[in-house]
Amino acid sequence: MTTDAFNVTIHMVSSLDGIIAKKDNSVAWFDTPDHYEKGVTGQDPEEFLKTIDCYLMGARTYEHALALSKSYGWAYGDTPTFVVTNRKLPVERPNIAFYAGDLRYLVERLKPRYTNVWVVGGAVLAREFIRLKLADDIRLSILPILLGEGTRFFDQIVPEQILHLRDVTAYKTGMVELWYEIRKS
Repeated sequence: MTTDAFNVTIHMVSSLDGIIAKKDNSVAWFDTPDHYEKGVTGQDPEEFLKTIDCYLMGARTYEHALALSKSYGWAYGDTPTFVVTNRKLPVERPNIAFYAGDLRYLVERLKPRYTNVWVVGGAVLAREFIRLKLADDIRLSILPILLGEGTRFFDQIVPEQILHLRDVTAYKTGMVELWYEIRKS
């Protein structure tokens, strides 16, 4: 949702047991054969993605997105994307920029230019945005599968964080989206 106010949303797709990436980085588990009759079909993905005007991701998420783009295309379109890393990585698109440094400074630099910024991976970057109180929302899409092992989304979040449930959406695919506001007090 685009607003006039600057907003940072952490978005993650997870299994019911909190796994966001299998050890082999496969994404076949994203396609679920489940069907939930009471669910909604959801907003047109292309229209929804137009509301996001900037993406932030870590190096491993960027490398994974590049690998997936060879089969599925670049998921983030022409939207400006900042990769938070200290490593030298290939620049394969003109809308990609790299950043190494204080996340607070990065957010301050983004405020005048963007309103709807999404942190799309990975777990370490999301944890830092929560720890530093830089994120406003968490949108967690839970798929109907238990993976058992892999990278956990919330692993050792410090300190305790109070959330406010803004919305819950159940989709026909069996996916449930939980949308939480992060309380900063």
